[in-house]
Amino acid sequence: MILGHIGARKGSKGVPGKNFRPLCGKPLIDWSLDQLFANPRIEAVVVSTDDEAIYAHAVAKGALDIGLRPDHLATDSAPKWGVWQHAMAASEAIVGPVTAFLDLDCTSPLRLPSDIDGALDLFTNEHPDMVMSVCEARKNPYFNLVELDAEGALRISKPLPGGVWSRQAAPRVFEHAASTYVVDPDYLRRAKTIYEGRVIPFEMPPERCVDIDSPFDFKLVEFLMTEHLKEASHG
Repeated sequence: MILGHIGARKGSKGVPGKNFRPLCGKPLIDWSLDQLFANPRIEAVVVSTDDEAIYAHAVAKGALDIGLRPDHLATDSAPKWGVWQHAMAASEAIVGPVTAFLDLDCTSPLRLPSDIDGALDLFTNEHPDMVMSVCEARKNPYFNLVELDAEGALRISKPLPGGVWSRQAAPRVFEHAASTYVVDPDYLRRAKTIYEGRVIPFEMPPERCVDIDSPFDFKLVEFLMTEHLKEASHG
């Protein structure tokens, strides 16, 4: 059984109330929640939240009734990993053991249904501890990311012998894209952090990995979503 999960805290310093804020005609969370309910491979859906309105909304749509998130997991410093562990344990108490834990980040609503299926297929075929969405990084620590040394001078973050003089010659690096994750339940139970096991990348286009963390991000996602909906209506 594949368990679909969304985590949605009430608070947000960057965009207050963003997870339930309207985006192109429906609450932000519904762009991800509806994808979970629409996918026939996902047999149960759960929303972990400390927001009573979000919780009632999700349960009314068919999410598992696990209760509100515990207080210690409702702070802005609470790790995603602990939220996942709690949500899976509470869900398994209702529906029984799961074979895969699929998390969609509701602040990244631009993913396509095919991205979800692609991540699930990769998990099924490769048998990793975890599949994590990534996109190609816009900046590269071997080439154009710099930091200050002990004397306050700029240096390349990850220098290589002889230097790297073009982006194409630099080792390829990725951004951790907070969008789509598939986790082996046994790994989720035993590990304490994301990167303890074999975590493999599921690469997505950067334009589908925009994460809402500021008012500007919200406006950008709203613009991109509007354009996508126009293209879909004309397609």
